[in-house]
Amino acid sequence: MDLEPDSKESDELELLSILIEVYEKTKYPIEAPNPIEAILFRLDQLGMSKSDLSKLLGSRSRASEILKGKRKLSITMIRKLNQKLGIPAQTLIQDYELVNG
Repeated sequence: MDLEPDSKESDELELLSILIEVYEKTKYPIEAPNPIEAILFRLDQLGMSKSDLSKLLGSRSRASEILKGKRKLSITMIRKLNQKLGIPAQTLIQDYELVNG
């Protein structure tokens, strides 16, 4: 079905889509992912490996500690991940628990 721009039907469809979007955001909010999960997901999306992440963060041990939850992301790391991988800074700055051991 083709709708004419600025027609009554297209305006009605636009209004309904806005109402549905607001309803879904209110009733079924999607929580932001854990920063580590977001990094792993983005690496997978881009076809990158953990060794690519090591190069980005400076060393294999640093990347490993981050991915295992033994080390927190620094501001510098967050900036690099945001700029190079396109992960939203808001996702990366979330608080998360470190793993003991």
